[in-house]
Amino acid sequence: MADTGLIHVYYGNGKGKTTAALGLALRACGYGKRIVLVQFLKSSPSGELISLARLGITVLRGHSGGFSFNMTDADKLETKRHHDENLAAVLDIVSEGKCDLLVLDEALDAYQLGLLDGDMLNSLINHKPAALELCITGHNPVGWIIDKADYVTQMTACKHPFNSGITARKGIEY
Repeated sequence: MADTGLIHVYYGNGKGKTTAALGLALRACGYGKRIVLVQFLKSSPSGELISLARLGITVLRGHSGGFSFNMTDADKLETKRHHDENLAAVLDIVSEGKCDLLVLDEALDAYQLGLLDGDMLNSLINHKPAALELCITGHNPVGWIIDKADYVTQMTACKHPFNSGITARKGIEY
């Protein structure tokens, strides 16, 4: 059973989804696991990218025209194209057995917004290699993904400094 890969889902409106996924990646990296992180709907510089590069963790990022509610139709098409290219690249990496832990950060949101090919995501989840550990994050749960998951963790915001006017801080929130 030690080689059985499971599916983790971290979702909700609270802080910590990406942080938890990166903690899982850090732990796996410590044991020599091969990690691939795909970040959807994120394009701004972020501190974890520097650390992940130093650790040799592969990171693919989806182009984003900013927040989805501010995107033009052209931005959405371009973002979807980049997301789909990254997901296709990951499917190749996984099929070649070159990944032990795959993190799909904000994939739930990209999927629900129609900015990620649902058939490719479905195929990955439903035909995941037995040993692949898969971690998916996002704000809102997707029923069929929750049903397939082995771990489901909801992050709930009980209190957040943003509500007191404190903006995101370099090295802490990004």
